[in-house]
Amino acid sequence: MTEAPPSPASGLRLEVRAELPDDPDLILVTDLDGTLLAGTLEVRRRFYAWLNDRRDRVLHVFCTGRSLDSVARQLEQDAAIGLRAPHLVICDVGCTVACGESLRPLPAALARIEAAWDGVAERLAPVLNGRPGITSQPLETTRRLAYYYDPEQVEASLVEAIEAAGADCLLSDNRYLDVLPAGVNKGSTLLDLLERLGHPHERVVTAGDTLNDYSMFRTGLRGVAVGNAEAALLERLQGRKNVYVAAGEGCAGIIEGLHHFGFGPLFG
Repeated sequence: MTEAPPSPASGLRLEVRAELPDDPDLILVTDLDGTLLAGTLEVRRRFYAWLNDRRDRVLHVFCTGRSLDSVARQLEQDAAIGLRAPHLVICDVGCTVACGESLRPLPAALARIEAAWDGVAERLAPVLNGRPGITSQPLETTRRLAYYYDPEQVEASLVEAIEAAGADCLLSDNRYLDVLPAGVNKGSTLLDLLERLGHPHERVVTAGDTLNDYSMFRTGLRGVAVGNAEAALLERLQGRKNVYVAAGEGCAGIIEGLHHFGFGPLFG
């Protein structure tokens, strides 16, 4: 008898090489800057301790624009206040997926992203090189490009030219310009990861604060826009019933949103 091929979930778990909750009560997907790393020190300590205590029931995913190296530095910096590595990491605005404990990229989850980026950087070179109003950010990944931009100098034609070259362009926080593989973003990578894990979407809550988190919110998954979210994001979220706009900032907003969506019992 021919053995059935391994499921996407089993393949992913083999690559992670770390313990993941088999049947989590909650899959919590958090942005970092302005979200999980924001709020008063007291609230952050309390929330990080709660995440650690519920590690076997709450599957935690970082979903950030940072690189893996930057995530590693942040974990080291905030270890003293209880921040622990998540189970999984989506970083580079959706262009990298890694094990939370080791921060090693997961090839199975990256194949789609790498295929979408193939040849794009070469096509973008004449579009971006020497362009006024943008300054390149150094990156460790080869699956996206990142710039700081001056909103007074960057024209709409630049975004159009980037998209014409076969990439997506994301402007956020009025200073960051990310060039991503077409169709790849935080939301698309999160949905792919959830499919591989096989967990029901009803158990997922996302949280963020800037426009680069909008792709998570437009997936239809439950979402929390924390109280310090940028105005441009809040404007985009108008009418989205799957997203709760919290009053609390950072971690306080995440806690508030989890109670709103019925996960209060997990806090005991």
